[in-house]
Amino acid sequence: MFKPCVVIPNYNHTNAIAETIASISLPIVLVDDYSDASVADYLSQLANQFEHVQLFRHEQNQGKGGAVMTGLRQAANLGYSHALQIDADGQHNLADINRFLDLAKSSPFALVTGVPEYDASVPKARYYARYITHVWVWIETLSLELQDSMCGFRVYPLDSTVKLLNSVNLGKRMDFDIEVLVRHYWQATPIIQVPTKVIYPEQGLSHFKPWEDNWLISKMHTKLFFGMLFRLPRLIWRKRKQAHWSSMAERGSLWGLKLTLKGYRLGGRYLAKLLLYPAIAYFFVSGRATRNASQAFLQKVAKHQDSAMSDKVTWVNSFAHFLSFGNASLNRLDAWAQKASRAEVDFPNKDILVELLQSRQGAVLLTSHLGHIEMCRALAETEYRTRINVVVLTENANKFNKVLSELNPDSQLNLIHISEFTPDLGIRLVEYVENGELVAIAADRTPADSYGRVNYHSFLGELAPFPQGPFIIAALLRCPVFSLFCMQQQSGRYHMYFDKVSDNLGANRKERKQRIEQASELYASRLETLAARYPHQWFNFFDFWCPDSKDTVTKGQIR
Repeated sequence: MFKPCVVIPNYNHTNAIAETIASISLPIVLVDDYSDASVADYLSQLANQFEHVQLFRHEQNQGKGGAVMTGLRQAANLGYSHALQIDADGQHNLADINRFLDLAKSSPFALVTGVPEYDASVPKARYYARYITHVWVWIETLSLELQDSMCGFRVYPLDSTVKLLNSVNLGKRMDFDIEVLVRHYWQATPIIQVPTKVIYPEQGLSHFKPWEDNWLISKMHTKLFFGMLFRLPRLIWRKRKQAHWSSMAERGSLWGLKLTLKGYRLGGRYLAKLLLYPAIAYFFVSGRATRNASQAFLQKVAKHQDSAMSDKVTWVNSFAHFLSFGNASLNRLDAWAQKASRAEVDFPNKDILVELLQSRQGAVLLTSHLGHIEMCRALAETEYRTRINVVVLTENANKFNKVLSELNPDSQLNLIHISEFTPDLGIRLVEYVENGELVAIAADRTPADSYGRVNYHSFLGELAPFPQGPFIIAALLRCPVFSLFCMQQQSGRYHMYFDKVSDNLGANRKERKQRIEQASELYASRLETLAARYPHQWFNFFDFWCPDSKDTVTKGQIR
């Protein structure tokens, strides 16, 4: 349940606090950090005036960090799930509150933090001094991902944050904002960074004490540096583990695939299996990263409520997963050699597709690397006589499709490799849809470049990035959008899961964004259900939950 509130630390701030409170409709936890008597009385009056404000007061001054920690703990005690931290001096752009909360709602386990965009009011000395901390934070995290660790405009997930506060003695003054963000990074909390305008009011009151606070910040960086050394192996392993799937070297080669195809032609499926399965065994033994990814996925599935798997996942389960991948490769050959008949496929909603194609209405099919999508492609050509235009994000798929073209030279499959979405590509896709053709896009892998903006959705108990790109393309094409999965049953038959996602994702900009987010969440939910039901047909052998390194989490390019 998403239940947010606002936490405002206050020490002798009066100029902007009333206006700030009046502008916020959410419940507010206001923490008075032992202000002067006149200010304390004023804050009490505001708490009495505004029903949505609860006031807590320190008996002695603890510093900004101490006040924020009190506010976060009180917010958790009051039953809130998230707390939006705002400074009391009017620096932060209150118009961004809804944007921050929308991101926190869509990614409930993430910490959403502002990346300041300053105007001319920022003191130059303080602006440039921030870069000293930036450099230290990059060293302490062994990463350039965190752009700004000092902004106090944030949405904290309270469960993980309060656990962190209770486990570590954090700095209580201006060092708090920096340290809590670094420690969240250390414990692999997803961090969404969002540009936000920050001003320094002319009559603003700063409690930054140059000598004392700089000394505390220096001590904190020293502590974090040695903390980084202690975590060095883990941080290095995490960076290695979180390598983006598109940067992973492709295992196997075209000659290996051609050898399998040769065996398939000479001796059918059984000879191809004899050639393919030793290669699968080799990849299992030598592929530590893919083997670990398989076991990590299966362990998450075992905890899912719809899973039939045992709680204990061993290498046997993982090897069965690899063998299933080999079996799927052979099924592709069967499909494109037209040896898999329509009678082997259960397609409950086929009337929807038939009616769509008969009306010459094109559509977008959101597919995935789950199940046997090749069966869908083959059926579309052989049974429904329509062309499938498949959008792929890397050239890795070209190898297998070269093999398929040798097996079935008459195939109408149109493979479109895209490195960026260009106007020319958009025009081509529109023409395909207007001609009544289908455009298929896998929506379960994020690109490595700026095209890959992502939405984070809960997937098997953890947040996973899902690309916005396929949904943006679908919105631009202004046509019906369906999800399509083909799963093999224990009997050997196939079952098509064909369901509508949207009649049309295209709309004005505000509605389009909302529709895209809803469609992405619906797709992720369907993918999760089927992945839990058919775990060995999941063919994403990499860290699926790795934060997308080029997009939302690290660069905050969400607008």
